[in-house]
Amino acid sequence: MPRPTRAERFRPLTGAALTCLLALNAATAKDWYVGPQRTLKLPSQAARLARDGDTVYIDAAIYSGDVAVWPQHRLSLRGSGGLARLHANGLSAEGKAIWVVKGNQVEIENIEFTGAEAAALNGAGIRYEGRSLTLRHCHVHHNQMGLLTGADPQREILIEGSEFNDNTVDYRLHGKLGHNVYIGNIKRFTLRNSYIHDAETGHNVKSRAMFNVLLYNRIGDETRASSYLVDLPDAGESYLIGNQLYQAADSENPAMVSFAAEHNQNQPYALYLVNNTLVNAKTGSYFLHNHNVAAAVLINNLLLGQAATILGPFREAHNVRAERELFADAGRFDYRLQAGAGAIDQGVAPGLSASGVALAAEFEYRHPLGLKVRPSNGPVDAGAYEFDGKR
Repeated sequence: MPRPTRAERFRPLTGAALTCLLALNAATAKDWYVGPQRTLKLPSQAARLARDGDTVYIDAAIYSGDVAVWPQHRLSLRGSGGLARLHANGLSAEGKAIWVVKGNQVEIENIEFTGAEAAALNGAGIRYEGRSLTLRHCHVHHNQMGLLTGADPQREILIEGSEFNDNTVDYRLHGKLGHNVYIGNIKRFTLRNSYIHDAETGHNVKSRAMFNVLLYNRIGDETRASSYLVDLPDAGESYLIGNQLYQAADSENPAMVSFAAEHNQNQPYALYLVNNTLVNAKTGSYFLHNHNVAAAVLINNLLLGQAATILGPFREAHNVRAERELFADAGRFDYRLQAGAGAIDQGVAPGLSASGVALAAEFEYRHPLGLKVRPSNGPVDAGAYEFDGKR
């Protein structure tokens, strides 16, 4: 019998062979349990034992000074019974993060990450180096950086129902800097129904992804001023739908949203802002600074600010500009519309983008970290919230 060629030996599995392999992996996957009363006391112990496809359950407790590297693929890491609280106390794995996650198809849920520091001054709650990450119901705060990734044109990241705040580092001679979410040059970044706030001097959300989708988030300078609320410095096809954004009067940069500030200014990329509420307290500022040659499209947005404008090419329809609006509780950043608000019934059905993406806002952010189906009450209201007739 002839020996198989090298190409035959290393040919990728497909069809029935691949199905059988996946079934075998699922059958041999193992659950691990971590907690103060368990055999495994620390997440880092599980990180050394877990294999591809495993699930690690981490009891709700404080794990002080514990950092880890996770190389496994198809891994699920879950806080159990509440948030598993990882308090790094100034430590970081590989000089990078509390958790350095290297595997593909990883899910992280119900985990708190705080206190990471690194000699390079970019110690993150999570450093992601794999291909596909989903982050749910996590709280990442008071690290030098929140979530940090490198470049990979195949990488996709989804963050939902999570909070990032106060991730910053004191550079002393150069002032403070730190980003709550910093996404490198990857394929796709999705952020939805999350609460991103108070990055001191740095950006709340910064992404270099080639496809960016920000849906139904609350992003703002609520106790201290950041730089940009949303910075998309390399452009990329981008959609901001149903978000509420607040810029403080002492923000470092004049723009709330910045697009193509660093690269790809002359390569046209689509940017859509639909049914967002943007509240700008800074004088001489911009709701949007578009550095790209393509006109940004703004539909059904509620734009509040005495001296704010839009810089760069744009097209708009059915936006409402005002100095003030009737909100449920503006002092507490509750921008739901009250009866008599000027934004009521001022919008239009936005249809599809040029590439076929549905632009209509289907949901609304509900604090904290929730989603609500957006009501349908006649004509669409401008902004992130539809008046429900009950307030």
